[in-house]
Amino acid sequence: MPDSMNNDAVGIAAEAKDLTTTLSPSILILTASIGSGHVKAAEAVARELTRLCPSSRISIVDFTRWGTSWANAFMKNVYLLMLRFVPNLYNLMYRFSGGRYGGLSIQSLISVLTQPDIKALLKKYQPDVIVSTHPFPAGAVSWYRSDERRGGFSASTVITDYSIHQMWIYQHIDKYFVARETMKTDLIAAGLDPEQVYVTGIPISVSEDTRTREEIAAGFHVDISRPVVLLMGGGLGLGGVVEVLRELEKVPERLELLVVAGKNDELQHSAREIALKSHHGIKVWGYTDRVHDLMRISTLLVSKPGALTITEALALRLPMVLHSPIPGPETENAVYIARRGAAIWVGRDNTTGSAVAEAITSPDKLKAMQGAAAKLAKPAAAENIAGAILDELRGKLL
Repeated sequence: MPDSMNNDAVGIAAEAKDLTTTLSPSILILTASIGSGHVKAAEAVARELTRLCPSSRISIVDFTRWGTSWANAFMKNVYLLMLRFVPNLYNLMYRFSGGRYGGLSIQSLISVLTQPDIKALLKKYQPDVIVSTHPFPAGAVSWYRSDERRGGFSASTVITDYSIHQMWIYQHIDKYFVARETMKTDLIAAGLDPEQVYVTGIPISVSEDTRTREEIAAGFHVDISRPVVLLMGGGLGLGGVVEVLRELEKVPERLELLVVAGKNDELQHSAREIALKSHHGIKVWGYTDRVHDLMRISTLLVSKPGALTITEALALRLPMVLHSPIPGPETENAVYIARRGAAIWVGRDNTTGSAVAEAITSPDKLKAMQGAAAKLAKPAAAENIAGAILDELRGKLL
């Protein structure tokens, strides 16, 4: 259970179970299919809401689909193009929008453009509560509620990063759920009431699978007598995975390398070509829903520092080598996790290959990283977020 929640959120999930016989709330979860992290967080919260209150009517909507919001769909495609072709421009935009003046300007523009979309969703779903796992829908909801005559629903935001950016901060949101205490401090400094902010961790789906590591590995035909290194580039298949594979060819010890290419077909093809000539055992997947299983059999994770990937690894006590961050939030994620000892961050002074070699040849270092991950992990985040939301609904609807 989280060890740093306010508002008596620990235990709320258990208390919320009595809602199952008294309420049938409509809960709208707004997310964004930019990568996979925001969607995974939405699904984790939805799963716990359903478990705690089976009578609830839960809808997950991608706020960046063309059929939902043309403005956000357009911005999503611009974002993906910037990441692929001009990442430095994205970094510049991130820094500009992180300042109060720049951030407020962009927030206002996005919120105004998306008002028709929010109105359409409210008419269709008539929600008692809206939960946002991305700043764009959170901003649209807050802007809609800025008129005191509007409302009739409560609004919560789940921040899916390990740091605060101006684009997440809105005054007309009832509850914020954040990953760590310093984020709560930052939100309070930005003018939010401390009672609005819950330090829960980032929500992930927790598996109840009882299979052993050996049983899972056998299903993948992976030899776990050797070090098993999982390489991921997020749902978009970014993160210089091909370059990392080439670096790891310099590691003399035979490794089991598990590559998840996501939706990047070019990466998947390149990784398979490298596998044909490698002295390591390399297995390649495209987009897969078995990442959790792959993490469970791995000795080390090599990944760009996406917040949900990090959170899942922490829950499994899986040591990490983090590299090639998307400028901005992922850099801050990497700094935080590395400073707390759960990961090695590949900076200017080392390479990914050398970082992997350092980790897998040092059992003491791996053990220390596992211990650090255990201290940071908050596997009950989704349960406690769902419990806090249902607790508020109890007071509102009973």
